[in-house]
Amino acid sequence: MSYDVVVIGSGPGGYVCAIKAAQLGLKTAIVEKWPTLGGTCLNIGCIPSKALLHASEMFHQAGHDLKPLGVDVGKPKLDLKAMLAHKDATVKANVDGVSFLMKKNKVDVLQGTGSILGEGKVSVTPEKGEAQEIETRNIVIATGSDVAGIPGVDVAFDDKVIVSSEGALKLEKVPAKMIVVGGGVIGLELGSVWSRLGAEVTVVEYLDTILGGMDGDVSRQFQKLLAKQGLTFKLGAKVTDVHKAGKGGHVTYEPVKGGDAETLNADVVLVATGRKPYTEGLGLEKAGVVLDDRGRVDINEHWQTSVTGIWAIGDVVRGPMLAHKAEDEGMAVAERIAGQAGHVNYGVIPNVVYTEPEVASVGRTEEELKADGVEYTVGKFPFSANGRARAMLATDGFVKILADKTTDRVLGVHIVGRGAGDLIHECAVLMEFGGSSEDLARTCHAHPTMSEAVREAALASATGKPLHM
Repeated sequence: MSYDVVVIGSGPGGYVCAIKAAQLGLKTAIVEKWPTLGGTCLNIGCIPSKALLHASEMFHQAGHDLKPLGVDVGKPKLDLKAMLAHKDATVKANVDGVSFLMKKNKVDVLQGTGSILGEGKVSVTPEKGEAQEIETRNIVIATGSDVAGIPGVDVAFDDKVIVSSEGALKLEKVPAKMIVVGGGVIGLELGSVWSRLGAEVTVVEYLDTILGGMDGDVSRQFQKLLAKQGLTFKLGAKVTDVHKAGKGGHVTYEPVKGGDAETLNADVVLVATGRKPYTEGLGLEKAGVVLDDRGRVDINEHWQTSVTGIWAIGDVVRGPMLAHKAEDEGMAVAERIAGQAGHVNYGVIPNVVYTEPEVASVGRTEEELKADGVEYTVGKFPFSANGRARAMLATDGFVKILADKTTDRVLGVHIVGRGAGDLIHECAVLMEFGGSSEDLARTCHAHPTMSEAVREAALASATGKPLHM
């Protein structure tokens, strides 16, 4: 068989790349070793975790937030089996949707493990049967990432007591106590799920702050909100041992700044310390594809590797490990292969934490602007001063807009609050067009909406004088 494009990996980056390539008239195939398409995101990552986040929030609201609204349902009863079934049904609907899109766009799906034999040649080895060799003008590596573990610590995952993010999506009962190693997005999302369902959750984080790399105002406020919800934090803590003992797990850590080691015990230990690029078994070295010093596929500014006709996108290359970043790269690479000018603006890629309240950001943080000596203005507006937020009992959080002091061009936006992941996108569009905080402040926003808080923050940035505070 011969193709114009063969994509290895069917996660968001891979399947979007394949669809776009086919839409541009290129004969395309996608290689996937798992029984279902969609990669980590759809099968064991983004989609199932969001299903559990939503379901657990509904459970929490039923038990805590409805009575003040005049809705008294009594104490809700958790049916964890049904909640997990909802999660599984959501996954199936999404992966089936990707399969439909492959058929609709006439993309051939090659089931098996893909490896690169050299320029223009891919081997596909099915679970049973012999490998077949595929010829193609272009190869796109979209193999994603895998659980990173803890540097220097041997962690034996059993997905019952010592679990990865995948294991945390299918616990058969709510643990009385859970330890989350890692205060990043994955750990906080899954930790909040089980906390809302009744677990006592302790987060152990190496850094002095959660959500490392996010704006300092955001991480500090967010930690306070999570603590109010019942999560406990051990920050500046270096984990030196994770092991199973009896029916539970043990985590030993020592203060990063020095001090005595401590050991915590729990029914379940979730290790959520990030992810690493997945390049195992791809034959990259033999094919001449160069990796960088962090094990990622090395690419130029157009996603081309060191070998002509071999491209790479998504978690396996530099940049944030985000599904939507991979999708944009997938579209851009397909356009490049078709002779068009594919482009990704890495300065305007939103980042969202899907807890309750949500956290969302786009662009630069205040710490980054200070480090680069950029003069900027800050506009902040709390949801406690927003009429719609008051009506929905969703007054936690704020909107923060950072703009260039001279030009007023918006450089970064950071939101903590109900629906932050949706609110961030008008700011992303504004930044994509190089807009100013005054542009946003002069745009009429419907009343009453949560979005008015974004406009008020823009007013505060542009004029120093919001209207409703």
